[in-house]
Amino acid sequence: MKMNAAVVTSFDEPPHYLPFETPEVKDGQELIDVLAVGLHPRVRTGAAGRHYTSSGTLPMIPGVDGVGRRADGAAVYFVADDDIIGTMAEKVVVDRRRMVELPAHVDVAGVAAAMNPAMSSWVALRRRVPIQPGQSVLVLGATGNAGAMAVQVAKRLGAGRVVGAGRNAERLATVAADEVVALGDGPDALAAAAAEVDIVIDYLWGKPAAEAIMALLTARADRSRQLDWIQIGSMAGPTIELPSVALRSANFRLQGNGQGAVSARAYLAELPALVEEIDAGTIAVTPRVRPLADVEQAWAEPDVPGERIVLAPQ
Repeated sequence: MKMNAAVVTSFDEPPHYLPFETPEVKDGQELIDVLAVGLHPRVRTGAAGRHYTSSGTLPMIPGVDGVGRRADGAAVYFVADDDIIGTMAEKVVVDRRRMVELPAHVDVAGVAAAMNPAMSSWVALRRRVPIQPGQSVLVLGATGNAGAMAVQVAKRLGAGRVVGAGRNAERLATVAADEVVALGDGPDALAAAAAEVDIVIDYLWGKPAAEAIMALLTARADRSRQLDWIQIGSMAGPTIELPSVALRSANFRLQGNGQGAVSARAYLAELPALVEEIDAGTIAVTPRVRPLADVEQAWAEPDVPGERIVLAPQ
């Protein structure tokens, strides 16, 4: 049996809307009718063969999560467990352990848009470095959708103060942080605003992170007070040059958050609470819905701050 899907036939081209064999259902799985799938940066890198989990196998269907409807009529949010047969299709086979039922009234496009970008900071502050009430947080890369949502997440989880830093000064004006810093103003300006934070959520890496680490540690009044740095994204570059003195001269703990750093079971355990927040509107991004059949055109659309492209098969 065939279904229509976004199919990657070359890592140098966007996906094409093509017929694809419907995957077989195995024990513990269900065949779900897909309602909405977010076009996340993670999906783009996977479709280009550049994500660190990519197997390099073609053809493939991109998509890491989505919202669908089970045979019993219930709407569910689900996470894919296969990097070859993803979620940008009319139907998807999902492990029952990797889905969570949604409220009957939920905005399916809103959930599809928000879950992935919100999940990185939500899991980071609940599982990697559980935030304590009143602690302060710096979001490095706060002008992207995931970074802007990390500001919302940190506040929702009890942060006393949140500083947002980014490279786009115009977008910074829209970030709901207690204080914002343009990275173009230099590391000293960042240190003046954020030297005393307890946790850094980093979506940039590269040169901005290298400069920020040394600036913050140098300006810190008490270097023995712990600074937790959670590395999530690498929008500014995949590597940094970090002097060893950064690890010896301060109580500095560097760790990552992503597939592998946190177990699938831990990620899935956080889904119901995050769904509740998104459903309540406390953590949100605006969906920009496009038909799945228009995937090639949607792939070429630029990312817009505060919005996320969502593909709808039906």
